[in-house]
Amino acid sequence: MSKLKGWKELTPGGIITEAGNAREYKTGDWRTERPEVDKEKCINCLFCWAYCPDGSVLVETEKGIMSGFDYDHCKGCGICASICPVKAITMIPER
Repeated sequence: MSKLKGWKELTPGGIITEAGNAREYKTGDWRTERPEVDKEKCINCLFCWAYCPDGSVLVETEKGIMSGFDYDHCKGCGICASICPVKAITMIPER
């Protein structure tokens, strides 16, 4: 039987050891709903971009317009849809 590690030998939990490593992990796989934008209604206020906790709203920086969603990292929280002043974003069930 191997000896258990003492508390000084354990890897600390809840610590980010490498800054910026969240891009490596696709976290959108467990979402039940995903946002879709109606480009005809969208006024490009970018509230969705500002309020998204995951940085999943994509913006064309040269034009300053919302171009879609990063579904690899979107968790389907619906904040973008609830904050949209013209209701251009709707949450639809995942297939």
